Amino acid sequence: MLGISVYLQERIEEEKIRRFYEAGFRSLFTSLHIPEEDASAYRTKLQLLGSIASALEMELIADISTASMEKLDLDWNTAETVLDWGLTGLRIDYGIEDDVIVRLSQKMKVALNASTLTEEQLQRLIEAGLRTTHTEVWHNFYPRPETGLALSDFLAKNLLFQTYGLKVQAFIPGDRNLRGPLHQGLPTLEQHRIYGPFAAFTELKAYNVDKVLIGDPDVTDEALMQLKDSSNTITLRAEPYGELTEAHRLLEKGTHNRPDRARDVIRSEESRMSGMFQDVEVIPFNCIKRNKGSVTIDNNLYMRYKGEIQITRRNLPQDDKVNVIGQIVPEDVPLLNYIEGGTQFRVIWI
Repeated sequence: MLGISVYLQERIEEEKIRRFYEAGFRSLFTSLHIPEEDASAYRTKLQLLGSIASALEMELIADISTASMEKLDLDWNTAETVLDWGLTGLRIDYGIEDDVIVRLSQKMKVALNASTLTEEQLQRLIEAGLRTTHTEVWHNFYPRPETGLALSDFLAKNLLFQTYGLKVQAFIPGDRNLRGPLHQGLPTLEQHRIYGPFAAFTELKAYNVDKVLIGDPDVTDEALMQLKDSSNTITLRAEPYGELTEAHRLLEKGTHNRPDRARDVIRSEESRMSGMFQDVEVIPFNCIKRNKGSVTIDNNLYMRYKGEIQITRRNLPQDDKVNVIGQIVPEDVPLLNYIEGGTQFRVIWI
């Protein structure tokens, strides 16, 4: 499941939420760390967000603490009141008694903090009656660079929690209107801080993460298109070199990597198999060093390989027989690792 974050410090925009809903997103997350002077305004905004989520049949999970409950004129005995506001669950941090967590899991979805939850506590909760079908484990996001999780620790924790039948959630960064005050992205994994949203999502999907939410408030239209198409196509963003040609348009339409996956390059199966360049001159042009993520077409000098379109998986030397016609943007280069033999992919030219 894909989801987005909506922060109550900002204006609640139904149109923006619908934009994500139409792209297949079905989860909303918000944080209820409420300044004292804004408590009543936050309650109104939370209820508005809940009404939008209910109308769209989206889940709405709020990060909550004892202090924020009090500012909403609630306590843990009346926490289920939030269900009437359109929330479907609560993300509960440390310091909450086990019996409260167990009771809430009987009434709503409960998200436990992956950073603080131990196997001992999880076993204790299950023995006390935790409803695991209503329970998920959510990782934090990390605004400060260099503080995100290491991959090895992340995978080890996920394996532990999933062994108990719990779904695992993680955050990826956005690529527009990054949340302040640092504006450095909100990923769970530190390595994702420099990834595009789709590249980070694709990697988490490969790691069997059950739910992925964008921590930042927004993404570009191109990134949203990538995420929308994720079920059957890997969409890459690239800068074109020179005027757009039939080769560029073929990649834009979509193509497949050959089933016999090459080590060094991704090979468009349709570029030669279709014969579209058989009677077309491919004059040598921009025959430069091929950095990782270079988009290329073999020119006339490559004889029977003329017209083969490739994307380089690694740095390759200059070749007079190969024209470089574009470059995958750095944030999407990690996606090249997930284009297997037979994978469908396409390129958005930006």
